[in-house]
Amino acid sequence: MNFHRYFPADRAPVETCIVGTGGFGRSFLAQGLRVPKMRARVAVDREAEIAAASLKAVGVEPRRIRVCASAAEAKAAFAAGDFIAAGDLATVIDLPVEVVVEATGHPEAGARHARLAIEADRHLALVSKEVDSVIGPGLARLAAARGRVVTPVDGDQPSLLIGLVSWAEMLGLEIIAAGKSSEYDFVFDPASGRLTSNGSTIDVPDFAAVWSLGERPVAEIVAARARIAAALPQRAVPDLCEMLVVANATGLTPDRPDFHAPIARVPEVPDVLAERADGGLLAGTRRLDVFNALRRPDEASFAGGVFVLVRCSDPASWQMLAEKGHPVSRSGATGMVYIPRHLLGIEAATSVLEAALLGASSGGLDPRPHLDLVARATADLPAGRVLAMGGHHHTIEGTTAELVPGRRLTADAPAPFYLAANCRLARPVARGQAIAFGDLDMPAGSELLALRERQDALFFGAGVEAGSVREPA
Repeated sequence: MNFHRYFPADRAPVETCIVGTGGFGRSFLAQGLRVPKMRARVAVDREAEIAAASLKAVGVEPRRIRVCASAAEAKAAFAAGDFIAAGDLATVIDLPVEVVVEATGHPEAGARHARLAIEADRHLALVSKEVDSVIGPGLARLAAARGRVVTPVDGDQPSLLIGLVSWAEMLGLEIIAAGKSSEYDFVFDPASGRLTSNGSTIDVPDFAAVWSLGERPVAEIVAARARIAAALPQRAVPDLCEMLVVANATGLTPDRPDFHAPIARVPEVPDVLAERADGGLLAGTRRLDVFNALRRPDEASFAGGVFVLVRCSDPASWQMLAEKGHPVSRSGATGMVYIPRHLLGIEAATSVLEAALLGASSGGLDPRPHLDLVARATADLPAGRVLAMGGHHHTIEGTTAELVPGRRLTADAPAPFYLAANCRLARPVARGQAIAFGDLDMPAGSELLALRERQDALFFGAGVEAGSVREPA
């Protein structure tokens, strides 16, 4: 596909507003200075000065940055061609921007930003998977009713994987599994006998014995690697959250609620995530999973990339591909196609342009809440405990995450992970129990909850609650 042909050229560049100028937002602003068909000169953060500092950091001249505290100031600055920094999306939502890019990673704030964007008839690029995991399909429906789209973004794994899955389906390939590698490789140094991941290093003198799969059973080697590397985290909430977005877009499902998450070298993935009948771990086809990419220090990273495993339906063709270096399983039954990259805001513009110029999402054609990401207690949690979300991975201490079938919120239903985040427990939750919606003391006026109830009404037939976002008559 030639991208120059794909996007219309006879119009002005697409104007955008980025909300959240952290790592992703900063990279989006930086690339926005270079994308010919897009502008990124409106930035919002919890404080306008933070947004201004991010604009300055990517090379915008300070004299061209206007800190705006009112809609009138923002309108004047926009008309003058300046860059705008604001502390509230409401200050700039009436500017002639076509796409709001929500990248705060904050569930409640992100829900408000999504509502504001949809009510203002803007397309919404939803970078915040935390929001998407709770209300993504509902937002997509509400936006579609107003002639707008909600889209994930290329640069993050969900959009890239949805694209790869749809590519495989378009070609008539039978999908066995799809997924991504974890954010941080497992790097084994044979000389020192040490294993490193995400800045943590452990001594694993026994790991050399399980470095190669050889002809041994997959389950045996995977279990041995997990045991030897037990001191390193092998599952992360963001991985499950991202794959939930893919599940809701494609209908693919996990083989187990917390994934197999094997430690595997890249050439081994077609063996490890094959069906059990072919020597792998999976009970069926069209499964989602994540693997921890195992490599030596001198080997290339999988870079948190995405993959599909497909049936090698024509052995001669796949034998030819294997000879060219494509990973194929030992049995010859399964082959892997992969994209070893996700470039964050650097490549997000393709999804932004797709929304603004074509009125299309890079996500699912009709996303539905097939799954929910929920929290299970790993310790006894007392009543009154605040389920504080923190850290780079936006985790909740004392819990782990699982993917379960999506359902309408009731008192006994498992609470979506990022709906529970930052809530206080109204009653104790015992270790091993899923945190239920009825366990939460929900704060008054939660926009995330209101939008989730609206999503439930759209997809599960719950009683329609009056909300601030309404479909037009």
